[in-house]
Amino acid sequence: MGGPWGAVPAHQHAWARPLRPLKSPLMKRVAIALWKLATGSEYRSVGHLFGVSITTVWRFVSEFVTAAETLLVPELIYLPGKILEMASYIENRWGLPQCIGAIDGSHIPILAPQNYHCDFFNRKGWHSIILQGVVDGKGIFWNVFAGLPGSLHDARVLRLSTLWELASHGNLFPSHIRDIDGANVGYYILGDSAYPLQNWLLKPFPDTGRLTIEQQTYNKKISRTRVVVENSFGRLKGRWRCLLKRNDCDVNLVKPMVLTCCALHGEEYDGEWDVATAAEPAGPVSQSVEEEGRDVREALVRYLNR
Repeated sequence: MGGPWGAVPAHQHAWARPLRPLKSPLMKRVAIALWKLATGSEYRSVGHLFGVSITTVWRFVSEFVTAAETLLVPELIYLPGKILEMASYIENRWGLPQCIGAIDGSHIPILAPQNYHCDFFNRKGWHSIILQGVVDGKGIFWNVFAGLPGSLHDARVLRLSTLWELASHGNLFPSHIRDIDGANVGYYILGDSAYPLQNWLLKPFPDTGRLTIEQQTYNKKISRTRVVVENSFGRLKGRWRCLLKRNDCDVNLVKPMVLTCCALHGEEYDGEWDVATAAEPAGPVSQSVEEEGRDVREALVRYLNR
């Protein structure tokens, strides 16, 4: 794996083939959309690399992510039927029975919207929308919700999501109760202290300085297990750089872009994609990065022409 599209590394034989034109207009549309999602480059830069106008880039990206939100997201992001295996994996690795995942929120940088821009100004000092994600023990997203303004609290985002509605009516998890030290425990997910305590959502004990040894041990186990969702957000933004830095996309387009990236993310990940998240979103991609990106673009074209 040499990038988010599955292209092979430069030193391998597949890259040695001569560069050929894309086989079809459809392939070019997909290539442009994937390049935009993977790099977060400006529309102008993407258009220059692929020889099309800024308007064409916007149209191709918009059509791709809109279709992906409708078709790919429901097909690729869902609660699998093998819940017992999911729970067993987490129990074997972290010692938490009946747990099938962890939930968290992540801020996605955006340009300040023309309307209600104050609602999108988050506590970190920049404009964003919120991505709420739930992952299993391997870091695979099985529930995502995106698009609400960055000023909202994580608990408020949860209550506005379909996840809350399903869980509140008992329709999220199948009924499977285990007796654990005299308590009947069903399936649940883990959240941090920002989330409300529910029978299907567990959180750490508030650290009052008077926690018992058992409570401290419980908090440590939850903290170690919840790292999986934090790592998943890091990998997601490392692979799909449009989620990492502020770009030139309209806020109405960011939501389907985010959901598309979650659907295409998958499990495989190359450590070379890791990046350090800046405290504040950076501006446009530098010219030197764009020049380096041409090699990757050629690799993408070769991959699509295999």
